[in-house]
Amino acid sequence: MAYTAFGAGQTEFKRAWVRESIKAYRDNSFWEKFTGEGANNIVQRVTELKRTEKGDRAMIGLKANMRTSGIVGDNDIDGRREALETYWIEIHTDQLRKSVSSKGRVDDQRSVLNFRTEAKDSLADWQVQVNDELKFLAASNISFAYNTDGSARSSGAEDPLTQLEFAADVAASPTSNRHFTYDGTNIIAGNTAAIASTYVPKYGALVDICAEARTRGIKPLKVNGMDVYVHVVHPKTFARYKKDADFRDALINAGDRGMKNPVFTGAAGFTVDGILFHISNNVYNTSGAASGSKWGAGSAIDGTRSLILGQQALACADLWNTGEWYEGKTDDDAKNVITLAQYNGVIKPRFMSRLDGDTVQDFGTICLDYYL
Repeated sequence: MAYTAFGAGQTEFKRAWVRESIKAYRDNSFWEKFTGEGANNIVQRVTELKRTEKGDRAMIGLKANMRTSGIVGDNDIDGRREALETYWIEIHTDQLRKSVSSKGRVDDQRSVLNFRTEAKDSLADWQVQVNDELKFLAASNISFAYNTDGSARSSGAEDPLTQLEFAADVAASPTSNRHFTYDGTNIIAGNTAAIASTYVPKYGALVDICAEARTRGIKPLKVNGMDVYVHVVHPKTFARYKKDADFRDALINAGDRGMKNPVFTGAAGFTVDGILFHISNNVYNTSGAASGSKWGAGSAIDGTRSLILGQQALACADLWNTGEWYEGKTDDDAKNVITLAQYNGVIKPRFMSRLDGDTVQDFGTICLDYYL
């Protein structure tokens, strides 16, 4: 395809529309408020490659808690220093593009500017949708072959998202000590086959899961001197929480905390335990899965996977600053086309956890399964 200008000021237009599409993406993305370049973020963003022996790679470093107690008084410190251990995680990356076209000269009586406006809006919506879904699926250990409602993803004439280079990095399940189910009374080991209608959320689940997170060394966000875990739930899950009297007593208004930190933007609530609630329809659930592909008895029970998120729960690479904008013509110049391309990747980091018997565990995420 020959990418030729179909309006005056091509270079300036492209720069302006790229900025507009990036702004639209960042304003509307669920995950953007949790994303930053430092470790004290739920999603750590990498925008530059790190030079390694195997070439330039997108990498993040995970720092585990130190093991020993220290040296007392004037006791000799030589030979007793603890080595700082950093686990380097590679984020595989790939290009993903979406293209739109006008219908042609006969039908297209609109201006080029209007076409650009419609393309910007549509492509920004696509970019928000696909990237939010990929992050939810990665955090929930669900293959990119599925939608977030458990239904099979249809790609039509386009490519399946399982072809992305980083799709293979999505593990089949959360690690053993980062996956739990609440049976209505207690937190138990995660088991989707056990989900039943009594497995509904209550405040007691939050108390227990917060204790699990702290005990297992999942680092909370540091927000204005407070330790904060973010709990992302389906709207139906939050509705069930609110039916629990103990939860209502523990819930306080997030706005009353006077927080200007972005993680509080759009929050549904904040508990006295330092758990910040966010709601999204993209929280994984099985409502769209066929009977026999759900959870529980006979694989016929609907369930949902809520997320407890701390520092570096996810890592993403964004090597083209969220997008590149291309304009051109096709069909003997009868149709205008616009393509938005991104070059990125996402991974749910794992590390060797000393607090879990030196086993490999998810670094900053706990998955908590409920009945939906």
